[in-house]
Amino acid sequence: MPELTSAPLLLLLTAALSYLLGSIPFGVVITRGLGLGDLRSIGSGNIGATNVLRTGNKPAALATLLLDAGKGGIAVLIARALVGPDAAQVAALFSFLGHLFPVWLGFKGGKGVATFLGTLLALAWPVGLAACATWAATAALSRISSLSALVAVALTPIWLVLFGYPQMTLLSLALGALVFARHSSNIARLLRGQEPKIGKK
Repeated sequence: MPELTSAPLLLLLTAALSYLLGSIPFGVVITRGLGLGDLRSIGSGNIGATNVLRTGNKPAALATLLLDAGKGGIAVLIARALVGPDAAQVAALFSFLGHLFPVWLGFKGGKGVATFLGTLLALAWPVGLAACATWAATAALSRISSLSALVAVALTPIWLVLFGYPQMTLLSLALGALVFARHSSNIARLLRGQEPKIGKK
């Protein structure tokens, strides 16, 4: 983490607003708006793009992916522009927590992968691109979304060091630990060889 030099009140305000932005459940909003039903009762029950894809509506899944990534990225960019680099990392953390624990859904949210990537692209775009490329390469080989996410998240601290952003390693490890925790059931299915492929309804 960078040295916290901004006013504490500004950092607290950044945290609160970033959390509220991150907590917008775009997957639920989009599927309801399109008459696809309650996303929480479909497939895995997760509110992210992978589960939206299980409805068979690819545009809805893409929109969910972009919006879930975008809310994290926008929070970071606004915080950096208006407050500073320390606030940008605070925004990344709290927008991510908002997605995982949204107040609007009883603090039962998604797994955070898209929001993780969105914040990473805004914080350090070369690292964000490397993480996205890692996800895409793993997905192309395995056709398993959860495995792709876990590999991308696990390699992110390495990309941060290689691309010259070591000050963000602690944040990356914290977010990565949460991603792995949220994927505990996926990890169990991966070990059993029962994790579904991308796009399977």
